[in-house]
Amino acid sequence: MKIRESAEDYLETILVLKNRNGLVRSIDIATELGYSKPSVSIAMKNLRENGYIVVDSKGFIELAEPGRQIAEKIYERHTFLSSWFMELGIDPKTAVEDACRMEHIISAETFEAIKKHVQHVKGKK
Repeated sequence: MKIRESAEDYLETILVLKNRNGLVRSIDIATELGYSKPSVSIAMKNLRENGYIVVDSKGFIELAEPGRQIAEKIYERHTFLSSWFMELGIDPKTAVEDACRMEHIISAETFEAIKKHVQHVKGKK
């Protein structure tokens, strides 16, 4: 289930837009990420061909199960790490930027250990 960081970002963005708006089209992704429509179209084609998304006849994008699993994993890492960094006193902009970089490279083992530790520490308060 290893895919490129850019594909993970696209899948995460689809999940966020779907939760926010209910429907997702390529133009929504381009607007959200600040990418060109042609770049997003190429990425969507690659994600569709690899079974991560499904695009209906009207151009609406849904996450296929493999895409949903990746998107949810990346989104959980992003939100957890961003929140934790801000709790540590890191500027919100820096916290989000750092979380965005780390969410792609941190191992599952390390992320789970951090999450467990933070939850344990919060339980002591």
